[in-house]
Amino acid sequence: MKRADLKVFLEGKVEEYNQPGFIANDPICIPHRFEKKQDIEIAGFISAVFAWGQRKTIINKSLEFLSFMDDSPHDFILNHSEEELRPFLSFKHRTFNSTDALYFLHFFRWFYSHHESLEQAFLSSSEDISMEFRLRHFFELFFSLPDHPKRTYKHIPNPARKSACKRINMFLRWMVRQDDKKVDFGLWNKI
Repeated sequence: MKRADLKVFLEGKVEEYNQPGFIANDPICIPHRFEKKQDIEIAGFISAVFAWGQRKTIINKSLEFLSFMDDSPHDFILNHSEEELRPFLSFKHRTFNSTDALYFLHFFRWFYSHHESLEQAFLSSSEDISMEFRLRHFFELFFSLPDHPKRTYKHIPNPARKSACKRINMFLRWMVRQDDKKVDFGLWNKI
């Protein structure tokens, strides 16, 4: 395929998928259920991490996970009790299990106790602002808490391990891209 033909093909795909009618049957419908920035970030991150397999299953498992948070992710993250974590002990989506779920919640509680937005997890004081560096930085930050489970590494991509980082880049697109179609959120402006 010639470059010009590829450009036309890809622009056609953008028109096909970057429109509000696409939202309902795609994992992006999960963060679209919320208005609060932090709720959108948490719900978007979870649904992006779960985004492998059938879209219907991804959506259902994301809804199940968020239902354990009383559909108020940010409030739950900051204020849950140990007893309220009990439903996560039986959660499973493909290779994502209760150990992973509990660590995600632990990380989010620590992070949102210190920061306003998950965007800050992708920022660094380093002069290297490449996406590869930002993704490596996020991986290291995510697993910076003591006693993090090694098994959970597989759910957070790291370009240093030659990962394509497709799901995390999809999440970043949702948070960063701004246009008039209102599919993506455009909440972040420092990346």
